[in-house]
Amino acid sequence: MAEQLRLMAVHAHPDDESSKGAASAARYVAEGVDVLVVTCTGGERGSVLNPKLDRPDVWENIAEIRRAEMDEARAILGIRQAWLGFVDSGLPEGDPLPPLPEGCFALEPLEVATAPLVRLMREFRPHVVTTYDENGGYPHPDHIMCHKVSVAAFDAAGDPERYPDQGEPWQPLKLYYNMGWSRGRLLATHEAMLAAGLESPYTDWIKEWDKREDKGDRVTTRVECGEYFETRDDALRAHATQVDPDGAWFRVPLELQRKVWPTEDFELVKSLVDSPVPESDLFAGIREAVHAR
Repeated sequence: MAEQLRLMAVHAHPDDESSKGAASAARYVAEGVDVLVVTCTGGERGSVLNPKLDRPDVWENIAEIRRAEMDEARAILGIRQAWLGFVDSGLPEGDPLPPLPEGCFALEPLEVATAPLVRLMREFRPHVVTTYDENGGYPHPDHIMCHKVSVAAFDAAGDPERYPDQGEPWQPLKLYYNMGWSRGRLLATHEAMLAAGLESPYTDWIKEWDKREDKGDRVTTRVECGEYFETRDDALRAHATQVDPDGAWFRVPLELQRKVWPTEDFELVKSLVDSPVPESDLFAGIREAVHAR
């Protein structure tokens, strides 16, 4: 029998796996790929964004609640999931920014924070790894640290001289960054909403876009996954403290999304196989080699 394909998606907090690359993950699970989500922190310092759950009893048990939410989202997506075990750094606000809390993920020495992810890579043996870009997708300290740790582990996992106590070496073959929302995707969805006679939730975002970097030209890989958008949204709603069910995330009809932008987009940043871009599959160049074994 051919070796099973394996995908590892490394995320900063519980809920990130459901808002970034979730439909692609669900598609690959349906195709028989073994998908493992690695969650770097417990999300202990995240905001409660659902006004119905912004209550003292929720805040008092936030760590346990977020673990339960992650279990529900994991079941919905059909993935496996592992905790890296670090503590949420929070998102500092103010001018000047306050210092990060002692003992948080973003303040861990890189070598220390990388070790448990190297161990997981060597145990799970992924062919493909996905994570965030150098800015974390957005500049949250944990997202930036997640990027650093993921890149470092990708490079170290196959080197027998590095982290010799973390298992037998295994070299993943491809590393991708989640690209999320580009200006092109935002405008296309916004204009489609208006054309359908609907109110767009993106009007203010578009007005502020000039302050953001557009990474649309960095996309190398578009994974068709529109039929799994509903699964993605169900998984995101499972993180009930993290998302407002009446918020902007869910105001665009799924059929409109599937028509306008039916893909999730990635940037291929490292590859040890021949896989010319643009691509439509994270396993391009890998399927042939693995199935030939």
